[in-house]
Amino acid sequence: MHKHFRRALATATAAALTGGLLTLATGAPATAADSTTVPQADFNGDGKGDVAFSASGAYVGGKKAAGQVVALYGTTTGVSSAKRATISQNTTGTPGAAETNDYFGNDTAYADFNGDGYDDLAVGSPGEDVGGDVDGGGLAILWGSASGITGKGVTVADPARSGHDFWGAHLAAGDFDGDGKADLAVGSSTATIYVLKGGINSSGTPGGRYTIKPAIQGTDGNGPLNLTAGDVTGDGRTDLVVDGYETATDYGWNRNYFIPGTASGLSVASAKALKPGVITAIGDIDADGYGDIVSGAYWNTTTSDGTAIPDSAKGGKVWVTYGSASGPGTVTGITQDTGSVPGASEGNDYFGYELDLGDINGDKYLDLAVGVAGENIGSAVDTGTVTILYGTASGLNTSSGAQSFAQSTAGVPGNDESDDMFGMDVKLDDVTGDGRADLIAGSGENAGNGAVTYLPSNGTKITTTGSRTISPSTSGVSTTGSPYFGANFAD
Repeated sequence: MHKHFRRALATATAAALTGGLLTLATGAPATAADSTTVPQADFNGDGKGDVAFSASGAYVGGKKAAGQVVALYGTTTGVSSAKRATISQNTTGTPGAAETNDYFGNDTAYADFNGDGYDDLAVGSPGEDVGGDVDGGGLAILWGSASGITGKGVTVADPARSGHDFWGAHLAAGDFDGDGKADLAVGSSTATIYVLKGGINSSGTPGGRYTIKPAIQGTDGNGPLNLTAGDVTGDGRTDLVVDGYETATDYGWNRNYFIPGTASGLSVASAKALKPGVITAIGDIDADGYGDIVSGAYWNTTTSDGTAIPDSAKGGKVWVTYGSASGPGTVTGITQDTGSVPGASEGNDYFGYELDLGDINGDKYLDLAVGVAGENIGSAVDTGTVTILYGTASGLNTSSGAQSFAQSTAGVPGNDESDDMFGMDVKLDDVTGDGRADLIAGSGENAGNGAVTYLPSNGTKITTTGSRTISPSTSGVSTTGSPYFGANFAD
């Protein structure tokens, strides 16, 4: 899912984009026709999952943090840099031009917006200057085709440029009104979320538009942290989870809301508060026909009002809210001290830093990948790990069968190094076409250059056999500065 990083882009613009948290992300499934599956991108229509991600800190044409997006196309042997597209605003056909601090690709979301059978990619560039509007933000749709994402695209105009900045900072795609056409939720610097409905045509015009304003804005004065789409109620309409700021609640500054999809679109009047977390995934873990909400509360400090966080949450906590016909239901909390979950809850572990759901073993129960980006191993500080928890009819199994991967795990490429933050983002997609989800993990390798690690499913679990690393240097991304290649996967 996804999607964010907190140590990158240490500039005033980046801090403004994220309220100082450097949280650059979105949410989970792009569409939700069936809550028992997690839709995955297929940009070239070959039936294999594709993976798109950002390098929004990349230099392009000498312009710092102009940004790029990369799409890796699925093959029978997985993903690699051999079959990919690397796109910037200097790519022929892509709207705009690469400029300093545009952060093109800061957030991305996929769906078939024009109804041609190929998934398209919505790309935000929240640092884009529009006319005289500094950091007004930009949003483009890059069209899918038999050749994949080629760079051909269109600008989607900001309907209220004077009312906010950072248009396109957060994105989530789905079918919120159940009319069979893709919708796109778009966030900015304010709490108002624009919903572009009924698809988007070749001129960049949606079939319609409306706004929602969930109760996420506290004294921080920022827009959403993340937007996540998925069918929680099992009615065939996509619901939305908004991760946002709110002071003096739960762990201080964070509050999430479930907003159901209805025949007339998203209904804030029916919103329900959720447990805290700054990153969310949605999918049907227990195969009961209802999507489950998984939220990551990775922090380990005191709250904004000075209240101490319980010791059990100081290494990070994952909240699982099981879905029902009426929306959010039973809630379970998971830490590294729960059952046989690998590791132990320690300060700055960041368990739940990133999350994604997919069916690794083909049993129809969704499994969970958890990024533990702050995990220390030996003398390597914040080297990071990824934990896999397997789904069952009773929910996530925390008693047995869990897996944990670090770069020091036998067969995993690379080594444990300080500040790698392996698990900075995670993705579970079937990129080989065998019906089993594979693991793709991002890291901040080599002082923010970034890297993407591919670990395939062997049919029953994630394995290191056939694993590989995809690097920026083999993918057409400059390692000048800190591109953070692979820090934020499209959902």
